[in-house]
Amino acid sequence: MESLLSSPTPFFSSPSIFVSSQSVSNPRPILPLLYRSKPRFEPLWCTMGQSSETETTPKETKLWGGRFEESVTDIVEKFTESISFDKQLYKHDIMGSKAHASMLAEQGLISVSDRDSILQGLDEIDRRIEAGEFVWRTDREDVHMNIEAALTDMVGEPAKKLHTARSRNDQVLTDFRLWCRDAIDRIIASIRHLQVALVNLALTNEGLIIPGYTHLQRAQPVLLQHLLLAYVEQLDRDAGRLLDCRARLNFCPLGACALAGTGLPIDRFMTSDALGFTAPMRNSIDAVSDRDFVLEFLSANSIIAIHLSRLGEEWVLWASEEFGFITPSDSVSTGSSIMPQKKNPDPMELVRGKSARVIGDLVTLLTLCKGLPLAYNRDLQEDKEPMFDSVKTIVGMLEVSAEFAQNIAFNEERIQKALPAGYLDATTLADYLVKKGIPFRTSHDIVGRSVALCVAKSCQLQDLSLDELRSLNPVFDHDVYEFLGVENAVKKFSSYGSTGSACVADQLDYWVTKLEINRTGPQ
Repeated sequence: MESLLSSPTPFFSSPSIFVSSQSVSNPRPILPLLYRSKPRFEPLWCTMGQSSETETTPKETKLWGGRFEESVTDIVEKFTESISFDKQLYKHDIMGSKAHASMLAEQGLISVSDRDSILQGLDEIDRRIEAGEFVWRTDREDVHMNIEAALTDMVGEPAKKLHTARSRNDQVLTDFRLWCRDAIDRIIASIRHLQVALVNLALTNEGLIIPGYTHLQRAQPVLLQHLLLAYVEQLDRDAGRLLDCRARLNFCPLGACALAGTGLPIDRFMTSDALGFTAPMRNSIDAVSDRDFVLEFLSANSIIAIHLSRLGEEWVLWASEEFGFITPSDSVSTGSSIMPQKKNPDPMELVRGKSARVIGDLVTLLTLCKGLPLAYNRDLQEDKEPMFDSVKTIVGMLEVSAEFAQNIAFNEERIQKALPAGYLDATTLADYLVKKGIPFRTSHDIVGRSVALCVAKSCQLQDLSLDELRSLNPVFDHDVYEFLGVENAVKKFSSYGSTGSACVADQLDYWVTKLEINRTGPQ
């Protein structure tokens, strides 16, 4: 063993797992063939997201490479690149560069001719990207350098003036804010689509009573329309949070440069207006270091995900044999690879599951930003992938939830059979006693004893005779039966926002008007 381990060139070149036959002096590798030659291992991320164009294109000098005598190594270059994901920002990068070039010309920092060359070149780059003709290069690091270098290749010297009074620090924040602004608009449109689907579902199930639950135990009868509109209300708050986030992020960092601004005579208000921002950000250090808008956006998405996970959980339960309240159509269901009878509500299970992913994106950014000193740090390059993932996931969750809502049927007969269980009218009976002048706590006790009597007799409250009720309290009269049974109980609800038929009708009218829904046809 000693000679084997001390040999300068052992027959195995990587660690192996050994077993012993008879003697520890004769170890045998379990997998000797795997290690006969030394493999060259590369980090997995070094081989991901590379195109053939990128691999065969020779390296060029970095746009920032003036003070460097050596090129970065391949491993460093592949680890630090962001073009594999931030090329999603290309539209917004081009928008920002166009606004910046126009401002530079207006301020006399570049000529009108240079501006026109830059704008024409940027249009051509946009066309090439859209047509799939643009070659993204890893050695150009990110979307900004790829576009600027390609512009330089295309128009020459004018392109070298584009970065005047601009840093990638303020450039990327401008692009990202523009991207987030558009993403918010897209999510809000998807929220509205789901709201419309839920309201239409409510319109087609008028008058259907279902058990309402607290602690997942039968509680009180509610109209199905009332429950569906509760989700519409949640989604409306979600849209409101996004609109608030949009208003706060809509300030322009362009012109803040690296962190301290510039001594050149730029007009930050001009670029802000051109890009549709409310105003330039007041503090240049804050402008390049702020990620509050990312955290707020991810937080709003996480709350949406929580709401959708609750909807998903409810519909998954309701589609089960134990509930049987809904039947999804085949078009939104999946089967089992082994059990032929299975019909699973997989889309809503994944909605429930993907909420974890969206919440994880928020936690990633919170952790990323914790403890970062001002101003910009390269850590912040990691803010984009969680955001891109969060937006993509939320849009998918909203769209599939709307699709599911449009392809389910409520099983009225099954629901009706389920309603008698659970003494759903007990609280309404307590209200009856309150109206008779009995204090609520006393009423609560009387109804509790009434339920106990029903349990002993295996009957419902409406099945108790008047004599049996009067044995508990003499205040009971014949009119008590107008309060018993789920249909009567629902009719007695009258407070604002309650599940009473008139109240729910008002809520439904509000949403039909707000969402501009045509009651006579699908939306």
